Amino acid sequence: MTIEQQLVGLIEHDDSVDPFPVTGWDALVWVVGNATQCAHFLQSAFGMRLEAYAGPETGNRDHKAYVLRSGGARFVVKGAVDPDSPLVAHHDRHGDGVVDIALEVPDVDRCVTWAREHGATILVEPHDESDEFGTVRTAALATYGETRHTLIDRSGYAGPYLPGYIARTSTHRAGPRIFQAIDHVVGNVEMGQMDRWVDFYRRVMGFTNMAEFVGDDIATEYSALMSKVVANGNHRVKFPLNEPAVGRKRSQIDEYLEFYRGPGVQHIALATGDILATVDALRAEGVEFLPTPDAYYEDPELRARIGHVRVPVEELQRRGILVDRDEDGYLLQIFTRPVTDRPTVFFELIERHGSLGFGKGNFKALFQAIEREQAARGNL
Repeated sequence: MTIEQQLVGLIEHDDSVDPFPVTGWDALVWVVGNATQCAHFLQSAFGMRLEAYAGPETGNRDHKAYVLRSGGARFVVKGAVDPDSPLVAHHDRHGDGVVDIALEVPDVDRCVTWAREHGATILVEPHDESDEFGTVRTAALATYGETRHTLIDRSGYAGPYLPGYIARTSTHRAGPRIFQAIDHVVGNVEMGQMDRWVDFYRRVMGFTNMAEFVGDDIATEYSALMSKVVANGNHRVKFPLNEPAVGRKRSQIDEYLEFYRGPGVQHIALATGDILATVDALRAEGVEFLPTPDAYYEDPELRARIGHVRVPVEELQRRGILVDRDEDGYLLQIFTRPVTDRPTVFFELIERHGSLGFGKGNFKALFQAIEREQAARGNL
Protein backbone atom coordinates (compact mmCIF):
# COMPACT_ATOMS: atom_id res chain seq x y z
CA MET A 1 0.00 0.00 0.00
CA THR A 2 1.35 3.44 -0.97
CA ILE A 3 1.71 6.38 1.42
CA GLU A 4 -1.30 8.08 -0.20
CA GLN A 5 -3.41 4.94 0.16
CA GLN A 6 -2.53 4.83 3.84
CA LEU A 7 -3.30 8.52 4.26
CA VAL A 8 -6.73 8.61 2.62
CA GLY A 9 -7.91 5.00 2.79
CA LEU A 10 -7.89 4.04 -0.89
CA ILE A 11 -9.11 0.68 -2.18
CA GLU A 12 -8.52 -1.12 -5.47
CA HIS A 13 -11.03 -0.29 -8.22
CA ASP A 14 -11.44 -1.07 -11.93
CA ASP A 15 -12.39 2.16 -13.75
CA SER A 16 -13.31 0.22 -16.90
CA VAL A 17 -16.52 -1.05 -15.29
CA ASP A 18 -17.42 2.30 -13.73
CA PRO A 19 -20.05 4.35 -15.65
CA PHE A 20 -18.67 7.57 -14.14
CA PRO A 21 -15.01 6.92 -13.35
CA VAL A 22 -13.35 9.50 -11.12
CA THR A 23 -9.58 9.44 -10.82
CA GLY A 24 -9.47 11.77 -7.83
CA TRP A 25 -9.57 15.36 -6.64
CA ASP A 26 -8.44 18.02 -9.11
CA ALA A 27 -8.91 21.22 -7.08
CA LEU A 28 -11.03 22.92 -4.46
CA VAL A 29 -11.94 26.33 -5.88
CA TRP A 30 -12.75 29.05 -3.36
CA VAL A 31 -14.43 32.44 -3.71
CA VAL A 32 -13.01 34.79 -1.08
CA GLY A 33 -13.13 38.46 -0.23
CA ASN A 34 -9.38 38.97 -0.69
CA ALA A 35 -7.59 36.30 -2.71
CA THR A 36 -4.18 37.95 -2.30
CA GLN A 37 -4.35 37.77 1.49
CA CYS A 38 -5.98 34.32 1.51
CA ALA A 39 -3.19 32.94 -0.69
CA HIS A 40 -0.63 34.32 1.75
CA PHE A 41 -2.50 32.76 4.71
CA LEU A 42 -2.55 29.34 3.05
CA GLN A 43 1.19 29.59 2.46
CA SER A 44 2.22 30.97 5.83
CA ALA A 45 -0.16 29.01 8.06
CA PHE A 46 -0.86 25.81 6.10
CA GLY A 47 2.44 25.44 4.30
CA MET A 48 1.01 25.41 0.78
CA ARG A 49 3.17 26.37 -2.22
CA LEU A 50 2.09 28.91 -4.81
CA GLU A 51 2.16 27.32 -8.29
CA ALA A 52 0.13 29.45 -10.71
CA TYR A 53 -1.73 32.73 -11.08
CA ALA A 54 -4.29 34.49 -13.26
CA GLY A 55 -5.36 38.12 -13.03
CA PRO A 56 -5.31 41.49 -14.78
CA GLU A 57 -1.63 41.01 -15.64
CA THR A 58 -2.51 37.83 -17.57
CA GLY A 59 -5.59 39.27 -19.28
CA ASN A 60 -8.21 38.29 -16.67
CA ARG A 61 -9.88 41.60 -15.83
CA ASP A 62 -12.63 39.97 -13.74
CA HIS A 63 -10.72 38.46 -10.82
CA LYS A 64 -7.43 37.29 -9.39
CA ALA A 65 -6.86 33.56 -8.88
CA TYR A 66 -3.99 31.93 -7.02
CA VAL A 67 -3.27 28.19 -7.35
CA LEU A 68 -1.66 26.57 -4.33
CA ARG A 69 -0.60 23.00 -3.67
CA SER A 70 0.42 20.76 -0.80
CA GLY A 71 1.26 17.23 -1.88
CA GLY A 72 -1.74 15.95 -3.83
CA ALA A 73 -4.05 18.76 -2.63
CA ARG A 74 -4.66 21.78 -4.86
CA PHE A 75 -6.59 24.91 -3.80
CA VAL A 76 -7.56 27.75 -6.13
CA VAL A 77 -8.59 30.99 -4.40
CA LYS A 78 -10.44 33.61 -6.42
CA GLY A 79 -11.24 37.20 -5.50
CA ALA A 80 -13.05 39.81 -7.57
CA VAL A 81 -11.17 42.66 -9.22
CA ASP A 82 -14.05 44.09 -11.26
CA PRO A 83 -16.73 45.51 -8.90
CA ASP A 84 -19.33 44.04 -11.26
CA SER A 85 -17.83 40.54 -11.19
CA PRO A 86 -20.33 37.78 -10.37
CA LEU A 87 -17.90 36.76 -7.63
CA VAL A 88 -18.92 39.90 -5.72
CA ALA A 89 -22.55 38.79 -5.47
CA HIS A 90 -21.51 35.24 -4.57
CA HIS A 91 -19.24 36.45 -1.79
CA ASP A 92 -21.84 38.94 -0.54
CA ARG A 93 -24.29 36.08 -0.07
CA HIS A 94 -22.06 33.27 1.16
CA GLY A 95 -18.84 34.79 2.46
CA ASP A 96 -15.59 32.89 1.91
CA GLY A 97 -16.20 29.33 0.81
CA VAL A 98 -15.73 26.55 -1.72
CA VAL A 99 -17.70 27.07 -4.92
CA ASP A 100 -16.27 24.22 -7.00
CA ILE A 101 -15.14 20.71 -6.05
CA ALA A 102 -13.29 19.92 -9.26
CA LEU A 103 -12.70 16.25 -10.04
CA GLU A 104 -10.20 14.63 -12.36
CA VAL A 105 -11.80 12.12 -14.75
CA PRO A 106 -10.35 10.05 -17.60
CA ASP A 107 -13.24 10.76 -20.01
CA VAL A 108 -15.27 13.96 -19.60
CA ASP A 109 -17.74 13.12 -22.38
CA ARG A 110 -18.47 9.65 -21.02
CA CYS A 111 -19.17 11.08 -17.58
CA VAL A 112 -21.38 13.89 -18.88
CA THR A 113 -23.36 11.54 -21.12
CA TRP A 114 -24.08 9.26 -18.16
CA ALA A 115 -24.89 12.20 -15.88
CA ARG A 116 -27.31 13.76 -18.39
CA GLU A 117 -29.10 10.45 -18.88
CA HIS A 118 -29.55 10.18 -15.13
CA GLY A 119 -30.97 13.62 -14.48
CA ALA A 120 -27.99 15.87 -13.78
CA THR A 121 -27.99 19.59 -14.56
CA ILE A 122 -25.10 20.31 -16.93
CA LEU A 123 -23.81 23.81 -16.17
CA VAL A 124 -21.00 23.75 -18.73
CA GLU A 125 -20.97 21.42 -21.73
CA PRO A 126 -17.80 19.46 -22.56
CA HIS A 127 -15.28 21.64 -24.34
CA ASP A 128 -11.56 22.02 -24.93
CA GLU A 129 -9.29 24.77 -23.64
CA SER A 130 -5.82 24.98 -25.18
CA ASP A 131 -2.56 26.90 -25.00
CA GLU A 132 1.10 26.19 -25.72
CA PHE A 133 1.13 23.48 -23.03
CA GLY A 134 -1.60 21.36 -24.62
CA THR A 135 -5.33 20.86 -24.21
CA VAL A 136 -7.62 20.36 -21.23
CA ARG A 137 -11.17 19.04 -21.64
CA THR A 138 -13.70 20.18 -19.05
CA ALA A 139 -17.40 20.30 -18.21
CA ALA A 140 -19.37 21.16 -15.07
CA LEU A 141 -22.33 19.67 -13.16
CA ALA A 142 -24.57 21.34 -10.59
CA THR A 143 -24.79 19.90 -7.11
CA TYR A 144 -26.14 21.17 -3.74
CA GLY A 145 -26.68 24.91 -3.41
CA GLU A 146 -24.39 26.90 -5.67
CA THR A 147 -21.66 24.24 -5.47
CA ARG A 148 -20.54 22.61 -8.69
CA HIS A 149 -18.31 19.78 -9.87
CA THR A 150 -16.02 20.72 -12.73
CA LEU A 151 -14.88 17.54 -14.49
CA ILE A 152 -11.35 17.79 -15.85
CA ASP A 153 -9.29 15.59 -18.15
CA ARG A 154 -5.79 17.05 -18.09
CA SER A 155 -4.04 13.99 -19.60
CA GLY A 156 -3.08 16.08 -22.65
CA TYR A 157 -1.89 19.11 -20.73
CA ALA A 158 1.48 20.00 -19.19
CA GLY A 159 0.83 23.57 -18.04
CA PRO A 160 0.91 24.90 -14.48
CA TYR A 161 -2.88 24.65 -13.99
CA LEU A 162 -5.25 25.58 -16.84
CA PRO A 163 -5.01 27.73 -19.98
CA GLY A 164 -5.06 31.37 -18.93
CA TYR A 165 -2.83 30.77 -15.92
CA ILE A 166 0.89 31.38 -15.70
CA ALA A 167 3.40 29.62 -13.48
CA ARG A 168 4.14 31.68 -10.40
CA THR A 169 6.11 31.12 -7.23
CA SER A 170 6.34 33.10 -4.02
CA THR A 171 9.15 34.69 -2.05
CA HIS A 172 7.54 33.26 1.08
CA ARG A 173 10.02 30.99 2.81
CA ALA A 174 8.43 27.55 2.63
CA GLY A 175 8.83 25.19 5.56
CA PRO A 176 8.15 21.46 5.74
CA ARG A 177 4.98 20.21 4.08
CA ILE A 178 2.18 20.23 6.65
CA PHE A 179 -0.38 18.02 4.91
CA GLN A 180 -0.25 15.66 1.95
CA ALA A 181 -3.73 15.17 0.50
CA ILE A 182 -7.45 15.86 0.72
CA ASP A 183 -9.13 13.06 2.66
CA HIS A 184 -12.79 14.08 2.37
CA VAL A 185 -15.02 17.11 1.82
CA VAL A 186 -18.17 17.56 3.91
CA GLY A 187 -21.33 19.18 2.55
CA ASN A 188 -24.20 20.60 4.61
CA VAL A 189 -27.71 20.56 3.15
CA GLU A 190 -31.16 21.55 4.39
CA MET A 191 -33.35 19.32 6.54
CA GLY A 192 -34.94 16.61 4.43
CA GLN A 193 -32.45 17.01 1.55
CA MET A 194 -29.65 14.64 2.55
CA ASP A 195 -31.16 11.53 0.95
CA ARG A 196 -31.83 13.48 -2.24
CA TRP A 197 -28.14 14.28 -2.61
CA VAL A 198 -27.00 10.82 -1.57
CA ASP A 199 -29.22 9.52 -4.38
CA PHE A 200 -27.69 12.10 -6.75
CA TYR A 201 -24.18 10.86 -6.12
CA ARG A 202 -25.22 7.24 -6.44
CA ARG A 203 -27.45 7.64 -9.50
CA VAL A 204 -25.58 10.36 -11.41
CA MET A 205 -21.96 9.77 -10.45
CA GLY A 206 -21.91 6.07 -9.60
CA PHE A 207 -20.74 6.62 -6.01
CA THR A 208 -21.48 4.02 -3.34
CA ASN A 209 -22.74 4.37 0.22
CA MET A 210 -19.82 4.16 2.62
CA ALA A 211 -21.31 4.99 6.03
CA GLU A 212 -24.46 6.25 7.74
CA PHE A 213 -24.81 8.05 11.06
CA VAL A 214 -28.27 8.72 12.50
CA GLY A 215 -30.03 9.00 15.85
CA ASP A 216 -27.84 8.62 18.92
CA ASP A 217 -24.74 8.18 16.71
CA ILE A 218 -24.62 11.88 16.11
CA ALA A 219 -26.57 13.68 18.85
CA THR A 220 -25.94 15.48 22.13
CA GLU A 221 -28.26 16.67 24.87
CA TYR A 222 -29.06 19.79 22.84
CA SER A 223 -28.67 19.20 19.11
CA ALA A 224 -28.61 16.49 16.49
CA LEU A 225 -27.82 15.92 12.86
CA MET A 226 -27.82 13.10 10.36
CA SER A 227 -24.99 12.17 8.05
CA LYS A 228 -24.37 9.75 5.20
CA VAL A 229 -21.10 9.21 3.36
CA VAL A 230 -20.74 8.44 -0.35
CA ALA A 231 -17.48 7.60 -2.12
CA ASN A 232 -16.22 6.99 -5.62
CA GLY A 233 -14.95 3.58 -6.65
CA ASN A 234 -11.41 3.84 -5.28
CA HIS A 235 -12.51 5.85 -2.20
CA ARG A 236 -10.14 8.65 -3.14
CA VAL A 237 -13.14 11.03 -3.23
CA LYS A 238 -15.38 10.85 -0.18
CA PHE A 239 -18.35 13.11 0.54
CA PRO A 240 -20.05 13.04 3.95
CA LEU A 241 -23.40 14.83 3.57
CA ASN A 242 -25.04 16.33 6.67
CA GLU A 243 -28.52 17.61 7.38
CA PRO A 244 -29.93 19.00 10.65
CA ALA A 245 -32.23 16.91 12.80
CA VAL A 246 -34.80 18.07 15.35
CA GLY A 247 -33.15 18.95 18.66
CA ARG A 248 -33.68 21.15 21.69
CA LYS A 249 -31.40 23.83 20.24
CA ARG A 250 -29.85 24.76 16.90
CA SER A 251 -27.28 22.33 15.57
CA GLN A 252 -23.99 23.20 13.90
CA ILE A 253 -25.71 22.48 10.56
CA ASP A 254 -28.47 24.99 11.32
CA GLU A 255 -25.84 27.58 12.18
CA TYR A 256 -23.93 26.89 8.97
CA LEU A 257 -27.04 27.11 6.77
CA GLU A 258 -28.01 30.42 8.37
CA PHE A 259 -24.62 32.09 7.94
CA TYR A 260 -23.70 30.58 4.57
CA ARG A 261 -27.22 31.38 3.34
CA GLY A 262 -27.83 27.88 2.03
CA PRO A 263 -26.14 24.52 1.50
CA GLY A 264 -22.43 24.29 0.81
CA VAL A 265 -19.08 22.86 1.86
CA GLN A 266 -18.72 22.84 5.63
CA HIS A 267 -15.28 21.40 6.19
CA ILE A 268 -12.30 19.91 4.41
CA ALA A 269 -10.34 17.02 5.92
CA LEU A 270 -6.62 17.18 5.20
CA ALA A 271 -4.57 14.00 5.43
CA THR A 272 -1.24 14.07 7.21
CA GLY A 273 1.34 11.43 8.05
CA ASP A 274 2.31 13.13 11.32
CA ILE A 275 -0.58 14.89 12.98
CA LEU A 276 1.48 15.91 16.02
CA ALA A 277 3.96 17.85 13.88
CA THR A 278 1.11 19.26 11.77
CA VAL A 279 -0.81 20.56 14.78
CA ASP A 280 2.34 22.02 16.32
CA ALA A 281 3.20 23.81 13.06
CA LEU A 282 -0.31 25.17 12.56
CA ARG A 283 -0.67 26.31 16.14
CA ALA A 284 2.70 28.09 15.90
CA GLU A 285 1.25 30.07 12.97
CA GLY A 286 -1.83 31.09 14.96
CA VAL A 287 -4.36 28.51 13.72
CA GLU A 288 -6.89 27.81 16.47
CA PHE A 289 -8.36 24.38 17.22
CA LEU A 290 -11.50 23.26 19.02
CA PRO A 291 -10.49 22.47 22.61
CA THR A 292 -11.03 18.98 24.02
CA PRO A 293 -11.64 18.65 27.78
CA ASP A 294 -9.27 16.51 29.85
CA ALA A 295 -12.19 14.27 30.81
CA TYR A 296 -12.19 12.90 27.23
CA TYR A 297 -8.72 11.41 27.71
CA GLU A 298 -9.33 10.25 31.27
CA ASP A 299 -12.34 8.14 30.30
CA PRO A 300 -11.40 4.49 30.95
CA GLU A 301 -13.76 3.37 28.17
CA LEU A 302 -11.71 5.41 25.67
CA ARG A 303 -8.46 3.82 26.84
CA ALA A 304 -9.99 0.35 26.56
CA ARG A 305 -11.52 1.01 23.14
CA ILE A 306 -8.56 2.52 21.33
CA GLY A 307 -5.89 0.09 22.52
CA HIS A 308 -2.32 0.82 21.42
CA VAL A 309 -1.69 3.83 19.17
CA ARG A 310 1.60 5.14 17.86
CA VAL A 311 1.92 7.99 20.38
CA PRO A 312 1.11 8.19 24.10
CA VAL A 313 -2.37 9.42 24.88
CA GLU A 314 -0.75 12.14 26.99
CA GLU A 315 0.81 13.61 23.85
CA LEU A 316 -2.59 13.61 22.13
CA GLN A 317 -4.14 15.23 25.20
CA ARG A 318 -1.53 18.00 25.24
CA ARG A 319 -2.56 18.95 21.71
CA GLY A 320 -6.30 18.19 21.90
CA ILE A 321 -6.14 15.42 19.27
CA LEU A 322 -9.00 12.90 19.19
CA VAL A 323 -8.50 9.17 18.58
CA ASP A 324 -10.87 6.47 17.37
CA ARG A 325 -10.59 2.82 16.42
CA ASP A 326 -12.75 0.58 14.22
CA GLU A 327 -12.46 -2.93 12.80
CA ASP A 328 -9.86 -1.83 10.25
CA GLY A 329 -7.52 0.20 12.45
CA TYR A 330 -7.44 3.60 14.11
CA LEU A 331 -7.30 7.28 13.24
CA LEU A 332 -6.20 10.51 14.87
CA GLN A 333 -8.09 13.73 14.14
CA ILE A 334 -8.51 17.33 15.22
CA PHE A 335 -10.70 20.22 14.01
CA THR A 336 -9.89 23.90 13.62
CA ARG A 337 -12.17 26.69 14.61
CA PRO A 338 -13.79 28.37 11.57
CA VAL A 339 -11.11 29.92 9.37
CA THR A 340 -13.50 32.52 7.94
CA ASP A 341 -15.26 35.48 9.56
CA ARG A 342 -18.61 33.71 9.36
CA PRO A 343 -18.92 30.51 11.44
CA THR A 344 -18.99 28.33 8.35
CA VAL A 345 -15.86 26.72 6.88
CA PHE A 346 -13.24 24.88 8.95
CA PHE A 347 -10.56 22.21 8.50
CA GLU A 348 -10.05 18.76 9.91
CA LEU A 349 -6.59 17.20 10.19
CA ILE A 350 -6.62 13.41 10.01
CA GLU A 351 -3.97 10.71 10.29
CA ARG A 352 -5.17 7.23 9.33
CA HIS A 353 -3.72 3.91 10.43
CA GLY A 354 -5.91 1.41 8.61
CA SER A 355 -9.22 2.94 9.63
CA LEU A 356 -11.57 3.85 6.79
CA GLY A 357 -14.01 5.59 9.14
CA PHE A 358 -14.67 9.16 10.22
CA GLY A 359 -14.21 9.02 13.99
CA LYS A 360 -17.67 7.84 15.04
CA GLY A 361 -16.47 7.30 18.59
CA ASN A 362 -15.53 10.99 18.78
CA PHE A 363 -18.79 12.45 17.50
CA LYS A 364 -20.25 13.29 20.91
CA ALA A 365 -17.04 14.95 22.15
CA LEU A 366 -16.68 16.85 18.87
CA PHE A 367 -20.24 18.11 18.77
CA GLN A 368 -20.12 19.16 22.41
CA ALA A 369 -17.00 21.18 21.58
CA ILE A 370 -18.78 22.78 18.63
CA GLU A 371 -21.79 23.57 20.83
CA ARG A 372 -19.52 25.36 23.31
CA GLU A 373 -18.25 27.49 20.42
CA GLN A 374 -21.81 28.13 19.20
CA ALA A 375 -22.84 29.22 22.68
CA ALA A 376 -19.88 31.63 22.86
CA ARG A 377 -21.01 33.12 19.53
CA GLY A 378 -24.63 33.33 20.72
CA ASN A 379 -25.82 30.90 18.05
CA LEU A 380 -26.74 27.73 19.98
